Amino acid sequence: MEMLSMLKVGYTVLRSETPATDLVNTFMDWAARRSLLLLALFMPPYHVYKLAASAAATVAPEDVAGKVVLITGASSGIGEQIAYQYAKKGARLALVARREGSLREVAAKATDLGSPDVLVVPGDVARPEDCKAFVQATVERFGRLDHLVNNAGLANVCWFEEVPDVAGFKQILDVNFWGTVHPTHAALPHLKRSRGKIFVNSSAAAVLAMPRMSFYNASKAAVLSFAETLRMELGDEMGVTVATPGWIESEMTKGKHLSKGGRVEVDQDTRNVSCTRQRIHS
Repeated sequence: MEMLSMLKVGYTVLRSETPATDLVNTFMDWAARRSLLLLALFMPPYHVYKLAASAAATVAPEDVAGKVVLITGASSGIGEQIAYQYAKKGARLALVARREGSLREVAAKATDLGSPDVLVVPGDVARPEDCKAFVQATVERFGRLDHLVNNAGLANVCWFEEVPDVAGFKQILDVNFWGTVHPTHAALPHLKRSRGKIFVNSSAAAVLAMPRMSFYNASKAAVLSFAETLRMELGDEMGVTVATPGWIESEMTKGKHLSKGGRVEVDQDTRNVSCTRQRIHS
């Protein structure tokens, strides 16, 4: 009550017609008008500059030859193809996933495509200690880190009301959300030194509610929000790029997912849809 009374007194003083409050009000009015004028004058040129810079970056993409790129979820799907694209441009690669055998196959092909040096680091992005370890291994091998590609992901396919225990789906957030946060946090000091870039693979599911994928949708929305906030915090220090792809052929779109029982399996309906799409586009 005492605090409320003090606030009422303060409000009354500010509202009272005294020379001091008149002066404050006059100054605030002047400052507000000038601020709006400055915004009106400088915001359009600023946006034109940002648009021109973006267009220039598109026309003249960054030369990544010799740069060090760490890619999570690189054993298949989108991560695998990203590795090949970087390899063709001469980047040095650190490939991370849980399946070492598949990673080594990707590494061999990336070498054939032009990567001068490829490091295979088995690891689980859901484990903070693994994330610190594969970032450290990359820096020890190459002496620097220029690009971090957060790509690892896990989906679920089931109706929410059919889930017997929602706790079984924490691993989707562990992989999709925390599996982006932990590598980014571990890599950030090294990326700042090289003025590098962070790439985040979100999903159209972040903005489009896809049925039977409630946990996946929520995790990708969290990733998108995290990346957008990080971009604001880092400002011009470092670039943060967010990809929100739609339907892309991968193990996930071929039906590999977390079932309502919390087990990784292949959903035949999803697999059939993927096969139908392939026949249509072939």
